[in-house]
Amino acid sequence: MSTAGSEYRLDGIYKQRQPGFYMQRVKLPAGVISANQARTVAAVSSHFGHGAVHLTSRGSMEIHWLKEEVLPQVKCELAKSGLSSRGACGGAVRGITCSSQSSLGFPAIESLARRLHRHFTGNPRFERLPKKFKIGIEADVVGGRHLIQDVGLVLASLDDGRASYDIWIAGGLGREPRAGFLLAERVPEERIIPIIEAIIAVYATNAPPPKRLKFLASEFGEVKLRHLIEAEATFCESVPEFTGLPDCLVTPSQGHQRLEIPVFAGKLASDQLLHIADASDRFADGTLMVTADQDIALQLSPGVDAAEVLETVRNKTALAFADAIKTLRVCPGSHECQMGLSATREIAALVTDIVTEHAKGLQWAVSGCSNSCTQPQLAEVGIITTRLKTDAEGLKSPRFDVYRRLQPGLGQREHEGLTLEELTTLLGKIT
Repeated sequence: MSTAGSEYRLDGIYKQRQPGFYMQRVKLPAGVISANQARTVAAVSSHFGHGAVHLTSRGSMEIHWLKEEVLPQVKCELAKSGLSSRGACGGAVRGITCSSQSSLGFPAIESLARRLHRHFTGNPRFERLPKKFKIGIEADVVGGRHLIQDVGLVLASLDDGRASYDIWIAGGLGREPRAGFLLAERVPEERIIPIIEAIIAVYATNAPPPKRLKFLASEFGEVKLRHLIEAEATFCESVPEFTGLPDCLVTPSQGHQRLEIPVFAGKLASDQLLHIADASDRFADGTLMVTADQDIALQLSPGVDAAEVLETVRNKTALAFADAIKTLRVCPGSHECQMGLSATREIAALVTDIVTEHAKGLQWAVSGCSNSCTQPQLAEVGIITTRLKTDAEGLKSPRFDVYRRLQPGLGQREHEGLTLEELTTLLGKIT
């Protein structure tokens, strides 16, 4: 990779499949963004790109179809509204993700996410790592997302505003999925940053590029990796306890109703995002949340009617809600991503059209390559495009693996190497 390409990645930029175009990813702590910041993202996409925004399964936003010469302006415009992309791609600490936005403990989780975001983003001590380093914070273990992070924090207690977390490490998906293991229990918040620093130090010292932390868990074993981390000087340190005014945008949920606005395949037009930002200002204290399932959520102000807000959004945006699958995570695939092996949005549309009504209530994920960015191993039905096969006439067609998650942990592969026709037949039978 060229030096310029490597530096672009640290600024949250990837090349697209289409020559001459780039994608800019925007980090949102715990998926939270203000209405004014959302308007900035929409304006940047309209002015510099093709007027579309992609919502990711890690609660980030992506702007596609950017020319190289506008990238400095894009960074400047985002910075004016307090948005950062540093470390959103490449070998750095990525955006702090959370799928527990509806939990009672979310304000505490969001606050910690913002502190981690400030501490690690743009800090040269935590850049140019062997590969990406992912941190997620969850209210519980039900969804399994703590298992796929380099560091997964699970809220263990919240008493009088003091939070403690269980720390899981060395998880990840990709071609070699591995569930993380429990490193420490009930760790007070003031020790979280020093422990993560210790984990990163061990990772940066011992892992060769382009390996993730899970590589060390496999190579060393969990016992040795634990001992190396505990031997780091920062492991036993604490930072001063946080005091002062609340450090979150989302208010405690008592008296508030959560409204989720479905977004097919995570793709929003800029004007649709603008209308949702307007609805947020009117009905939800000016805050939006990008969910881990690539939708938009609003925490409505007390007394606001959710059905009325949803109808207002529908009328303004023309988003289609009827007959939608409740959860359907979809990556950009070959539509824009260099790694994409299949047209994922077309496959998602196929899923929506042919599965049974009961199957529409399941959690689905479609991934355009084995990187598994949509976390198909955590969906009840996960579809991964694994390769392209060339036929006798030289034409290439994708092959698909299908995973099912029927119990806690990572989903298991049930079907391998399916053609699109075979996949279509299978989808109609899933219940």
